Amino acid sequence: MPLTVSRAARPYRRLAVFLLVGLPLTSACGGTTERADTGNGPVIDNCGHEIETGIDPERAVSLNQGTTEILLSLGLADRMVGTATWTDPVMEGLEEAEESVPRLAENAPSFERVLEQEPDFVTASFESTLGTGGVASRADFEDLGVPTYVSPSDCVGKDNSGDGDGVREEALTMDDIHGEVADLAAVFGVEERGEELVADLERRVDEATRDVDASGTTLMYWFANSESPYMAGCCGAPGIITDAVGAENAFDDTHEEWPQINWETVAAEDPDFLVLGDLTRESQTAETADAKISFLEENPVTQHMRAVEEERYVILSGAAMNPSIRTVEGIERVAAAMRDAAG
Repeated sequence: MPLTVSRAARPYRRLAVFLLVGLPLTSACGGTTERADTGNGPVIDNCGHEIETGIDPERAVSLNQGTTEILLSLGLADRMVGTATWTDPVMEGLEEAEESVPRLAENAPSFERVLEQEPDFVTASFESTLGTGGVASRADFEDLGVPTYVSPSDCVGKDNSGDGDGVREEALTMDDIHGEVADLAAVFGVEERGEELVADLERRVDEATRDVDASGTTLMYWFANSESPYMAGCCGAPGIITDAVGAENAFDDTHEEWPQINWETVAAEDPDFLVLGDLTRESQTAETADAKISFLEENPVTQHMRAVEEERYVILSGAAMNPSIRTVEGIERVAAAMRDAAG
């Protein structure tokens, strides 16, 4: 359960509540959020919570690596007072910026630890981070006058009500991720930086996938866990990567984000390539790519799979396998592997 502290313990300013009025305007995220003009500036409808844009946070805390790397990419390190929940080293090029922001925890911090930073804005990549069993609920922060933001990629077209990592009712797209960039840029009043970041992401995808055609090639994505492996379903970030290169996902018949699948079923699918998460966290078994490869080559159930015998592995960061700007990195690496395989 989330930890609680006295609301009188810290001098949080209470933000005014703004009501949506007028016709909603579709934002740059392809319909993942809606914005309306309150007279004080546009408001974002974010996973059922209203956030005013242009509030210019000065003490932001980001509770997941995905939102952290967006804020750092927008040049907002000097307006951040904490990060948490890391699966991998920070994205290349952001090392110096990341070092300037306190890391509150490698995994999820306590509610008290976050409040010690006196945040004026809190972001997360997953509803579970700001929900039951997470750091705290959005209401816990908002009751203290601290607005919160959750990546639309984890709530729009997705059902998180059950066990596991949720079920995709609609396939995720890069437009959803672009929308998150646009939203956060608008909240911090740096819209032009957001447009530049989105343009760069689009350019990288275009360059990576030019002349790549992996039709007829099957991919399988293993995130972590050797006892009951988390393999990618059809429609999350791995779906974006797979579609970008024109390949097929071995488990495209399930809409679960990361279903746990037994090894006999994995071996029976026998994909052309295994895309392996190379994580530096320590919360599951077989986190690193090396650990995954050792398991695959030593396990009698998997050692005779074509991809294992031919060492057809593609190594990705865990961040690239989650919905984030790092998904573009996943497209680049998988596309390069497809191009090499084609000769």
